[in-house]
Amino acid sequence: MNTQRFTVLTLFLLGALFAPGILPASPGEDDDQLRQIIAAIESGWEGGDGTPFHKHFLGQQGARYIETGGQNEGLRDLVEHHVEPEGDVLDGLDLVFSNIETHVEGEFAWAIADVEVKATVKKDSRRIHNRGYETFLFRRTDDGWKVIHTHSSTRPVR
Repeated sequence: MNTQRFTVLTLFLLGALFAPGILPASPGEDDDQLRQIIAAIESGWEGGDGTPFHKHFLGQQGARYIETGGQNEGLRDLVEHHVEPEGDVLDGLDLVFSNIETHVEGEFAWAIADVEVKATVKKDSRRIHNRGYETFLFRRTDDGWKVIHTHSSTRPVR
């Protein structure tokens, strides 16, 4: 094989191998991306803003989002009947995801986090202070990581 053909073939193979979308991000990049999504979701909950959910959730048919025994069927239900109304019902909502662990396996990932929720119910000034855990399931798409399912379980702090 002549040198010019070898060089062209080598460059072609390297270009194909390292082209965007061909190789997954490095583990550190995946971890950073998943944590950024979780931070955006945290902010969206606190502000009663569905925008981060529409941006970062896949919203596939049959999606369900579970929270302390209740569930929302589909992304629209989650945003319109849970995220956005909480701004009208709760005062000073403070949601904190901490001790976040991420796990990536190819095109699938999950994260587990401690969750703490504090707020005051506007109607009767009742204080809410719950702690528990949140699980996020993700799928890698052409548009980056997308949440495909969440499950939160909290109970009152005693």
